[in-house]
Amino acid sequence: MLRTLLLLLALPALAQAQPFPNRPITIINPTAAGASTDVLARAMLPTLQARLGQPVVVVNREGGSSSLGTAAVARAAPDGYTLLFAAAYSLSVLPVIRTDTGYTAASFTPVCQAFINTMVLAVRPESPFATLADYITRARQGGATFGHQGVASIPHLAMVELAQSAGVTLQDIPYRGDPPVVVATIAGRVDAGAMVLGSLRGQNLRALAVFGAARHPMLPDTPTVREAGWNVAPESFGGILAPANLPSPIRDTLASACEAAVADPGYREVARRGFQPENLYLNPADFAAKLQRDIAAKATLLRGISVQPQ
Repeated sequence: MLRTLLLLLALPALAQAQPFPNRPITIINPTAAGASTDVLARAMLPTLQARLGQPVVVVNREGGSSSLGTAAVARAAPDGYTLLFAAAYSLSVLPVIRTDTGYTAASFTPVCQAFINTMVLAVRPESPFATLADYITRARQGGATFGHQGVASIPHLAMVELAQSAGVTLQDIPYRGDPPVVVATIAGRVDAGAMVLGSLRGQNLRALAVFGAARHPMLPDTPTVREAGWNVAPESFGGILAPANLPSPIRDTLASACEAAVADPGYREVARRGFQPENLYLNPADFAAKLQRDIAAKATLLRGISVQPQ
């Protein structure tokens, strides 16, 4: 009897001593099912499961502009079994504009970058704006509007930065996500739509300019905002993060599996259809450094505007 009791008491310690991972892993996506990051997260699952040797599931916990799901991971144990798949926005913007997130960027351990979303300004085919310069000219005359996926979202902040750079006033109209922005732009309810580039796929829209350091390979004839004369090139990037204080060996195991997943042909095809660039993966150190640069840049931008999160 005593021997059995001692064995039962030792089981938790034995479980902890087993190599990571020894049970299923949950990846929380703080956006809605079917969103671009959700599609990418699920495309990683086959390779992650094969490399880690355990089931890996994606759970959507949307709400609070992505803060609810993000906060859930921040509160989880730093053991590698609860992860976050999210954009840098959740760390660089939300804790700045909201007082109720319950976390900061320091609440997380970056594991790997797995996606980069380019922003684009698009119009309906019959729009009178042939170029971004035409749109800015209208703005100088007053009354230029644009739709975006939500206040303080990256498309919104890209347009705020463009307006500041061009010295114009733009009237923004927020929606809940890119799909209604696409509908409003096609219907002519807004002059232009600022959105993630992947949202253009299959839509009857014409790109005026992309927010990027260089032209996007999927839209080689579309100039960048910089080419049009305004030095504005924000991007939305992200990947897998874990709670703070994740042990380095566990982080490295997850990062290795993530690198393999991002390189997998199945994931690359899903990423290509979503207008993702070729080179997506960043290791923990490089991902962390990029996050810190983004946090600093967003802090500077947010100090210059007044935003009320939805």
